[in-house]
Amino acid sequence: MQLNIRPAKHSDAEAIMRLLRQVNDVHADGRPDLFIHGKTKYNTEELEGIIDNPQTPIFVGETESGEIAGYCFCMIQDHTGSNNLRGIKTLYIDDLCIDERMRGQHIGHQIYDYVKSYAREQGFYNLTLNVWSCNPGAMRFYESLGLKPQKIGMEAVLFPEGAEHA
Repeated sequence: MQLNIRPAKHSDAEAIMRLLRQVNDVHADGRPDLFIHGKTKYNTEELEGIIDNPQTPIFVGETESGEIAGYCFCMIQDHTGSNNLRGIKTLYIDDLCIDERMRGQHIGHQIYDYVKSYAREQGFYNLTLNVWSCNPGAMRFYESLGLKPQKIGMEAVLFPEGAEHA
């Protein structure tokens, strides 16, 4: 499937919210102790602020019929002035989601390739992202794109009987 990949607009908000719910539910399936089914990471007002912020570009993949097939939320991280890090700019992929009805059609590859080209054109040193260990399919997908582990997040759950107890 060929896509038109472009920056998100306010008119995309409803479709993006639907996809945010899908990705949250994947996380809720894997970590029900942390994520709540049926919720989203952002509300519509927050999403519109993110769309307007040049430091948080969102790219959407639009089908020929105008349907949003997926998105990639990004954050610009500038390490200039750090005491211990080289003065690099990183494009952090905060969230990448492909509509569950359209997976397996290389949409994720197309969106990632677009974002990678954008990052290169803008002079970013690297692309980074985090992936939940409860989502091995996403890990395999990112590895297939050539991404490699940069750092590992670890946790000790102190209240295994549930987050409500904490």
